[in-house]
This record gives sequence, structure tokens and C-alpha cells, in this order.
Amino acid sequence: MDGLGLPGSSRRERVLAHVDMDCFYAACERQREPALRGEPLVVGMGYEPGETHGAVATASYEAREYGVESAMPITDALERLPRKVDAVDDPERDVSEAGFYRPVELDYYESVGRDVKAILHDTADTVREVSIDEAYLDVSDTVDWSEARAWATDLKDRIEASVGVVASVGLAPTMSAAKVASDHDKPDGLIIVEPGEVRDFFAPLPVEAVHGVGPVTARELAAMGIETAGDLASADPDRLDDAFGERGREIRRFARGEDDRDVTPKGDPKSLSRESAFTEATEESETVRRRVRTLADAVADRARRQEARYQTIGIKVVTPPFDVNTRAQSLPGPVEDADLVESVALDLLTEFDGAAVRKVGVRVSNLDFSAGQQASLDGFETTDDDGPEPGEGRAVDQAPLGAFQERAGTDRVADGDRGGQTTLDEFG
Repeated sequence: MDGLGLPGSSRRERVLAHVDMDCFYAACERQREPALRGEPLVVGMGYEPGETHGAVATASYEAREYGVESAMPITDALERLPRKVDAVDDPERDVSEAGFYRPVELDYYESVGRDVKAILHDTADTVREVSIDEAYLDVSDTVDWSEARAWATDLKDRIEASVGVVASVGLAPTMSAAKVASDHDKPDGLIIVEPGEVRDFFAPLPVEAVHGVGPVTARELAAMGIETAGDLASADPDRLDDAFGERGREIRRFARGEDDRDVTPKGDPKSLSRESAFTEATEESETVRRRVRTLADAVADRARRQEARYQTIGIKVVTPPFDVNTRAQSLPGPVEDADLVESVALDLLTEFDGAAVRKVGVRVSNLDFSAGQQASLDGFETTDDDGPEPGEGRAVDQAPLGAFQERAGTDRVADGDRGGQTTLDEFG
């Protein structure tokens, strides 16, 4: 079932995203010390307040204007950008030309990173965490290219509103293009490279923008007269093979937009979902119900093949113009029951009978991949939160977004909620 295209679904081209937080360490410091916003800020590894040892871990964009760069010794950074506290006491220095310095506090940054990753895992079934501040997402089953910009904008807004940091996002049909796209318009960037556009997107970029081309390789390519990604894409593959072996052919393929690598998550997925759009919004309830039955069957089959049980079943209903409504129902324990997925999804759908619907989705979450006793359905309970009831426990990396909202001072819910509370823990 998973390999079959559903009516209105996007199974023809992959939709991959790369999410990269902007100046992440500096953003975290500004989150807890708002007075630093807009100021030149340097975060130093091995740095202690008042000292000159250590190296620059992150420089804010304001600090970069003074020539401060990552990995630069703190002594060199101080020559370009004196500390504010020192400038205040030195009449020969201009306080407006000085900045702030803070030591790295990795535990805090990791806690903020977990908050961001929780949103990413809630938004996409397939997430590969690359580092504390970046990840790849595969949303091919749930996002069509026609709505990619709206989806990415919503993701960026949600991260900033819930966690208080800014992300740049790149979408493309390949991992390498998505990575370059996310870095192309920083800070607060959003670049979309649709299928068929990858090679043209790469062509004018410096060759080191291509995945697998580092500074040394870039210098060797320049000596061969290859300075841009377009040059690399049109280079003689035999010549590259002679110079670099198989890696030469590989970087040429990347420059041509040929990258079939899959987004492979580290560990098990947090949820499984399928979505499907109608050509035009429909008010025919039975048409919508038939589509939800198909989606429920696809999701249940996918969970069965991955040997996953689920504790939460949910739906997503998108109404014109692009209002997103989500509902979910939690079980007392994990189960694997295709009929139950269908019946719960249809029950949740009744709230939208007669409404104009342009897209629907079905998701199972709170997944359990361990072998064990299937839960009894006694005590089946409705909830608008994609998580266990109090006392049932929750994995650390699936902390509720309500906690993020409380910290960020916002009570934001998903766009388009017009009746009842829309859970933020479903679909994104």
C-alpha cells in the first residue's frame, strides 16, 4: 500500500527539507538575555568572562560585520571587537563599536535544541538530526510542491513562536540541494528549489557549495579551471575520475542535481502519517470519508510493516484558504489495529461534516517498537493532546509543546482552529 500513489497525494517527487538554526549559540544567549538582541555578540569556547583565551564558537551577524569569525582566537576577536565592559572604562574606545562576549553553555543550548527537534519530529515522519542545530526532513508523503512554501513558512513561524529562535529552511528534491538552499539566504531564509531546477540553482554557486567539496578539493578543482558548480556539472567525468577517483564522479553528480540519498533517521520514527489533497475543496462528506479510509489503511499498513504499535490516532483537516485543523484520540496503551485506526479517524472526522475540505490526513503517533502485550482498549479516552495522559509517562525527546509555549510566553495554537482547541502535537 505504501508504494501506491493516493488520489491527490504527492508521490511523484521527493520533498526534502534542511532546517538550520541561525547563529544558534548566540540565539540561545539572546533568548535568555533579551538585551543582547541586535547587539554584536560573540560566544566563546574555552572562554571565561574577563579573560582572553579560548576561540570563537559563534559570532552573531552584527559581530561578523567587524570581521569576527567562527574558530577565530578570542584574542583576535577582541582586536576587532572590544568588550563593551572594557570600552566603558576606556575613554579612547567608542562604546558603540564594542560588543558582548559570553562563554559557551552547552547544556542550555542542547535543551533549546531538543525543543526545536521536538517540533521537527512532530512536523515530519522522517527526521535525520545532523547536529545540535540542524536536521533533514522528508515530507514527501505529506507536503505537495504547490504548498511547500506555506508549509515551510508555518514551520519557521512555529519554531520562533514556541522556542524563540530563528531557523533558515531550504526545500529541494535532493539532500545536497536542500542543504545549500537553507544556507543561501541566511539569516531567516527560505529558499525552495523545485524538481527540475536543481542544476540551474547550483550553476552560478562557487564549487565549494557542492556537497563533498571542501577547501582542499576546491583549490584542486580551481587549478583544473573548475570554479563554479556549473563548471563541475559540465566537467569531463573521466578527468575528474583521474584526479579524485570515484569521489570525482560523485561530486559531479551532486553538481548536476543527481543525489538519490534518502533521509535516514537515527533511531525509530516518532510518528507515521499520510495526507491527500483534493483537486478542489469539496463539501461532499462521503467523498472525504472515502479518502480518510484509504489514508487510514495506508498508515496502518505502514505501521504493521515497520512493526510499530501506536498509542495515539489523529486526523488533519485543511479547509479553505489554508486553515489547518487537527484532532487526536489517545489509547490507554500501544496497539496495532487497522480497523481501529479507520474507526477512530472517521469518528474524529464527523466534526467536519459539511465543511469544505481541501486536504485530509491520518497519523498514528506515540509509537512503540518493542515487543510486548497489546494494550486493552478499556478506558479509551478522547484528547486534543498528542501524548499520554498524566501519569502514563513520556519520552524525553517528545516533551509537550505546551511547555515551550509557557517558556516563550505565548498561547499560540495551530493556524485555522475555529472550533475547539487544536493540538500543536499533531501534524505541525
